[in-house]
Amino acid sequence: MESADGQRGRDTGPRRSPLDVIMNQIRRTRTAADRKLSVRFLSRPSERGGIPETTEEREERESSGAGEPGESEPDAGWGRVSVFLQRLGKRADSRSLGLAHCDLTATDLLELASLLHCLPQLEEMDFSWNDLIGGSLRALTSHLQPVGGVRTLRLCSCRLNADDLTALGEALACVPLLEILDLSWNGGVGGGALQGLLGKLHPPLRELHLVSCQLTAADAAALGGIVVFLPRLCVLDLSCNSQLTEEPEPKLEPEPELEPEPEPEPEPVGSGGFGQLASSLSHAASLTTLRLQACGLTPASLHALGGSLRHLPSVRELDLSCNRSLSGGLSHLTFHLAHLTHLESLDLHLCCLTHTDLEALIQVLPSLPELTQLDVSSNQEAGGVVHALVSALPLTQMRRLPLNSCSLTDESFTALALAVPYLSSVDLSWCKVVGGRLALLLDALQPSVILELRLSSCQLTTDDLHHLAAVCKLGSLSSLRLLDLSYNGGAGESGWAALFAARGLGSLEDLDLSLRPSTSACGAAWLPSLLCALPRLPALARLATRRWTFGSQAREQLSHSLRKRGVLWECDPPTSAVTSSSNLTNQDGPEESRPEE
Repeated sequence: MESADGQRGRDTGPRRSPLDVIMNQIRRTRTAADRKLSVRFLSRPSERGGIPETTEEREERESSGAGEPGESEPDAGWGRVSVFLQRLGKRADSRSLGLAHCDLTATDLLELASLLHCLPQLEEMDFSWNDLIGGSLRALTSHLQPVGGVRTLRLCSCRLNADDLTALGEALACVPLLEILDLSWNGGVGGGALQGLLGKLHPPLRELHLVSCQLTAADAAALGGIVVFLPRLCVLDLSCNSQLTEEPEPKLEPEPELEPEPEPEPEPVGSGGFGQLASSLSHAASLTTLRLQACGLTPASLHALGGSLRHLPSVRELDLSCNRSLSGGLSHLTFHLAHLTHLESLDLHLCCLTHTDLEALIQVLPSLPELTQLDVSSNQEAGGVVHALVSALPLTQMRRLPLNSCSLTDESFTALALAVPYLSSVDLSWCKVVGGRLALLLDALQPSVILELRLSSCQLTTDDLHHLAAVCKLGSLSSLRLLDLSYNGGAGESGWAALFAARGLGSLEDLDLSLRPSTSACGAAWLPSLLCALPRLPALARLATRRWTFGSQAREQLSHSLRKRGVLWECDPPTSAVTSSSNLTNQDGPEESRPEE
């Protein structure tokens, strides 16, 4: 109950406006719970700049001897931040603001902007996958002054446009310590919007991610102008920008017929936008990771890129995968790869490599003593050079050598067994030669090394699964975390049952037993073994059994066991169990749709 002094103080004060009276009644009648459930942009109005403090509230505060609102409640600002994040299902963290997948709106950005002064220690901001904030980024970036210590800013898939990039470029002066900038999956970044960042990024920037931004050759040229001024740049990811190397065709106007003139000399290779970017990379001496996956690279692109590699001794990861057009031109690059003496990972999968390309690669491999990962998968010709490939690699330190979809032969499969003891990940999916000969591979595995084993669509037999079970009992797969046996419907029920009955998979986290989309089979014979094995799989987090059918009672029992353990179970809905395979013939499985040359 209010004191008489307080009442007299209000009576002698200035006359209140009708709005003050109404808002005061609302505040007095609302409970604490009501305030938490209020609309975001009306939450805690007296503490925000949108609705001023009323005369009554001011006089009550002054009569109690309190100072300003922020002084009487030192944690009030942090409380507002906590309430804001709780409404979004997030926890408050003074150093990290993670708001990815929160359906943020422009109104949310305005409210958040008013709270940034409460987060002076903020170092990381992530607003990714909020496509409703595109076009209104300025509402946030114009208030970044209080968080000048931000080092990481992620805005993936936010539908950013040129105005947003301009606003971001203008605000970068407020965050001079920014080290990581990720604008991936924003198609509006391409087409010239990158100009808004020219000259705005600061030297401390270490990582720049622009994956799938619809970058063009003109953007590549602009990016080259940016990279020159980033001496500490370590990671540059431009993957999935298929137009990055495409030069626009010049518009030709008809001219009157004249006497023939000598043909002009051809332009030097790499003189276009990508050539300018490749040339500028020579100034990024600190670069350790360069990703150009699916960027439409051609032999000419490799020629332009190769000239800069000799100036990049620190590169440890080079990803040129999914560039089909570079087929036949890898030799333009391999000559310069020898300068990357610290290269650890080279990805060339799905590049339509020819036998000549692979021979050029094999010649340079002895010059890469620190290589631990080489991916030439999904290149059909690779299956015929495995022996030479393995002989040229530094086997004792190799950890990944995926050869899925490489048309392995019996001879190449035998040669691969020499490298298997050192590999932490073995992927031979879609290699039919594995079926019936899995023992050769399993006997070479080392229990303390192998972490992933992928054998999807390898035509495994019942004997193969029995041998796999025997290896499990010996403890050779005790460290295995991922086991992919999908699309091997030819194996018999006894093989599956033996595998689940065997012990020795205590570290397994991911298990895939799915069948092809065009087939189905009953798993009742081996389900009891799987149920008994679950307690011995404490790390299991995902189980895939698509196209396997179970009785309603058995299905419920498995579902209950997995749900109690928190295991993600990927299976077909119960109604699909009675669907005949004839109704599924139009569904293409991964084998039919997998990338081929």
